[in-house]
Amino acid sequence: MTDVNYQRPKGTVDILPGEIEVWQKVEKIARDTFNQFGYRGIRTPIFENYNVFARNVGDTSDIVEKQMYDFDDRDGRRLALRPEGTAGTVRAYVENKLFGPEYPKPYKVYYMGPMFRYERPQSGRQRQFTQIGCEALNSESPQIDVEVISEALQFFKQLGINDLKLTVNTLGDKETRDAYHKALIDYLKPYYDQLSDDSKERMYKNPLRVLDSKDETDQKIVANAPSILDSLSDYSAKYFEEVKKLLDKLNIKYEIDSDMVRGLDYYTQTIFEIMSDSDVFGGGYVTVCGGGRYNGLISQLGGPDEGGIGYGIG
Repeated sequence: MTDVNYQRPKGTVDILPGEIEVWQKVEKIARDTFNQFGYRGIRTPIFENYNVFARNVGDTSDIVEKQMYDFDDRDGRRLALRPEGTAGTVRAYVENKLFGPEYPKPYKVYYMGPMFRYERPQSGRQRQFTQIGCEALNSESPQIDVEVISEALQFFKQLGINDLKLTVNTLGDKETRDAYHKALIDYLKPYYDQLSDDSKERMYKNPLRVLDSKDETDQKIVANAPSILDSLSDYSAKYFEEVKKLLDKLNIKYEIDSDMVRGLDYYTQTIFEIMSDSDVFGGGYVTVCGGGRYNGLISQLGGPDEGGIGYGIG
């Protein structure tokens, strides 16, 4: 009998012959789909300097506070296994100066590889998991937003998965978020003593994270919270309206979920999730893809003041 010390770590899986062929087929379909939309492959390290994630994914996010694998190497440098693909991809874009005039705009890349989060293992959720994602960098237009959404939907359709539901929202620009943060804090103040410890800590740092809380009491409190759609700046309102018009023009069905905030702090403007109730995912609607725009992330990582949008699957 195998000694317990030699079993695979909790939250990981072995992909064996007979199963690996399915993965390879999915990866080929992904590459073919992304190539059709003008995306090229990129590979970045599976570990990065800690601050690549902490400062950009968000130090108040569950990913950084509770789920990220971080450690000091033998020279005392603080590193982290990547919990998602966007921050490392943007870091590579900036470090290699892929924003130069000799490169195409937008700069489109896709990635596939292992990610790591310390989560409770369950069906469809492991501590090491494969993520497939796309990023359109040096871009800021509703047209690119809708193209990215269309590409993600096309990938699932190429897999033969048609039981899809698209939800969209906007997190607006800085003017929008400043106004909404104030409205949200004013709403939450009377409930402060009832909030979970995590939400108490996050309320003034980043009140959007309270909306994302998994605590039942928190969820009841925020059920009647003000909507970010009521705080949109003129620019953000027009931008979101154009995104919706383009989705309608392409006959892409969608629902607006004004409570959706996504779990990463770098998102701005358009965000979206794709859900499926296909038997492939166990039945019942589950989120199979999520993403959005992240204007500001490129400059935070030392690059020019450019926009970007992307998504991750897995």
